[in-house]
Amino acid sequence: MNKIQLASNIVVMLLVATGLFAQEDTKLALSLDGAKEYALQHNKMIKTSKYDLQAAEMAKWEVISAGLPRVDGSASLSDNLKLMTTLLPGEFFGQPGEKIPVQFGSKYNTGYGVQATQLLFNAPYFVGIQTVKLAEEISRQALEKSEIDVKEMLVNTYYLILISEESLVVMNETMANLNSVYGSTKAMHSVGMAEITDVDQMLSNVNILKSNISSLERNLELSYNLLRFQLGVGMETEIELTTTLEAILTTTDIYSVLDLEFDLRNNIDYKLLSSQEEIQALNLKNEKASLLPTLSAFYQWNRNGMGDKLNDQQWFPNSMLGFQISVPIFASGQRYSKIKKARINLEKAQTSKDMISDQLELSEKQLRYNMINAREQFDTQKENVEVAMRVYRSFENKYKEGIASSLDLTQAHNNYLQTQNGLFAAIMDLLQTKLALDRLLNNI
Repeated sequence: MNKIQLASNIVVMLLVATGLFAQEDTKLALSLDGAKEYALQHNKMIKTSKYDLQAAEMAKWEVISAGLPRVDGSASLSDNLKLMTTLLPGEFFGQPGEKIPVQFGSKYNTGYGVQATQLLFNAPYFVGIQTVKLAEEISRQALEKSEIDVKEMLVNTYYLILISEESLVVMNETMANLNSVYGSTKAMHSVGMAEITDVDQMLSNVNILKSNISSLERNLELSYNLLRFQLGVGMETEIELTTTLEAILTTTDIYSVLDLEFDLRNNIDYKLLSSQEEIQALNLKNEKASLLPTLSAFYQWNRNGMGDKLNDQQWFPNSMLGFQISVPIFASGQRYSKIKKARINLEKAQTSKDMISDQLELSEKQLRYNMINAREQFDTQKENVEVAMRVYRSFENKYKEGIASSLDLTQAHNNYLQTQNGLFAAIMDLLQTKLALDRLLNNI
């Protein structure tokens, strides 16, 4: 009974521990930097790129090993069920003019041996080693690009959620204020101090705002689902963003990116194109190398046994050392066509690299220009919100005093919401422009 009770307690403890861990896994509190680090470890696209890098490393050693010394062993056993018979002239046996049937060989033949081979010279092999090493580097660059892409998408989603939540706060505060005004308007109408149209107008404002809040809440949940996907977690995971929008705008120098110098060689897209150019150059070099001879060496050692009984055989060793050379002579112009094709592909890769270089330099200038515009727009919209808020408060007080109409209050309210939305749009534009410039400068 004690053993059964002990086992039951262990099972209960394991279930409780599993439940605790599951609870921890279903809630994540992440800062902006923490979210990026988490995504680097769990995002599925990044995991796939890591597998590609591992496969490239194995492919490199697969090619290298083809030129290393190789030793093969072999063994054989044959049973001649019926020995081959041949006819020999009778003069050998004192019977001239006749053919005498004679059997040659032994019933059993056995043997074993080893053979060692070594490639001494093969130009395509050495070029191939350079190629697979570069292919490994390209896989490493592809992993770096995947990490940059994931971080860029994640940060953009993080910004979108923060701005949506901030917008939701403003709309809920406005909703509370509108409900208060709506209640006051109904009370005023009940005592004959307000028209029924004023009540209807306030009710319409409340319903429109309520619909906008519901729509924003649905979009916010979609953004959270997108963030979960980018983080590589389940859709049931609860996420709490600990970095606030205010912290990003106040504690982070979002304009410092304008002081960074643009080095084309640090851009991941440029590095990938440079590697592709090198691949094409190596491909051309490989096609030219195919015109050179191939030289290899080999050594064989064998021991053969013969006899009519398996346990009674005579053994004879033999060995051989040799060299083999293969020289390409004529291939009907095929090699020449391959060389010409490889040269064309190299020139194409060089042209693509030059074109992308020009595009990246143009993008750098355009993004800096956009950054300055986004900053000015942000400052303007922030001031507009303050002005619209003062105007709205003024009309709200006038409306309560019976000086302003419900239409005036509605227009002031809509103007305030529009300027607030304009501010959030300006913030998003500012952050997205900085994010794009950070990516271009490899600063993400």
